[in-house]
Amino acid sequence: MYRVALMTFPGIRSFDVSVITEVWGGDRGSRGVPAFELRRVAADPAPVAMRGGLGLTPDRTLDWAATADLVLVPGVEEPAVRAPEPVLAALRRAHAAGTPVAALCAGAFVLAQAGLLDGRRAVTHWYLTDRLRELHPAVRVEPDALFIEDGGVWTSAGTAAGIDLCLHLVRVAHGAEAAAAIARAMVTAPFRTGGQAQFIERPTAVEDRGADALAAVREKALRHLHEPLTVARLAEWAAMSPRSFARHFTATTGTTPLRWLLEQRLAAAQKLLERTDLAVPEVARRAGFGSEITMRQHFAARLATTPRDYRAAFSAGTRYAGPF
Repeated sequence: MYRVALMTFPGIRSFDVSVITEVWGGDRGSRGVPAFELRRVAADPAPVAMRGGLGLTPDRTLDWAATADLVLVPGVEEPAVRAPEPVLAALRRAHAAGTPVAALCAGAFVLAQAGLLDGRRAVTHWYLTDRLRELHPAVRVEPDALFIEDGGVWTSAGTAAGIDLCLHLVRVAHGAEAAAAIARAMVTAPFRTGGQAQFIERPTAVEDRGADALAAVREKALRHLHEPLTVARLAEWAAMSPRSFARHFTATTGTTPLRWLLEQRLAAAQKLLERTDLAVPEVARRAGFGSEITMRQHFAARLATTPRDYRAAFSAGTRYAGPF
């Protein structure tokens, strides 16, 4: 059983509460997802009112958070309003004990109020980045990422990026297949590439007109991951020059073609390591890395592990012994 604490207090956003509940609150054991114990912890047992006439009833005190494997903070409606001091104190205790602490969207302001983001990199909704800098100048605000981890503290960009973060936390602890099973049940992508820069309000750019063509190129690339793929080849599929293609691709996805390819190859390799008994060099070939050495280098840089250790932790029939 993996214990997950959802911090509840007045002013939290119902959407983020729903996301957390959907990811960690359901029983998906038949689909290979570990059983989680999700508890709504609060300083006061009284129901917590949320926007839209919704309410949430806590089922544990803040002390339960000290026993959790993961502590989650939903976004808040009013970032400038200080969260209850008992909540902030509980967050400090959890972090001091080495428990991962994660905040969705404007929940970053709560972590900042607790002092957990001082000197750390963090992200929030693009609309609130300047506000976070203004209210908490000690925070190193990153404007573009979908989610960030720094020193065991996780933050995410706005709204849907909270889903990205939650699925990533599952992926880190339980493997890509468990995260994919939850994502399929939620009818969402297991992960998205790029950053929130692609969602910031700006006049419609001419390059956006090529979005449909680029979607077809991405789909084709996924079918040819095992082949050498260059920007020039992808551009040829889109009937564009490499320079124009790269510009269109970045404007549409928020990331470069080569970074996108790397993410897809890592995801493919993770799935093969989890689902098959293929030799690691063959996994590297099928995922398009070319050699085991290259794949091992990318696993170390991106996932902080090796392909063989990843398989040992997440292959079918193996249960990960780590947190949450």
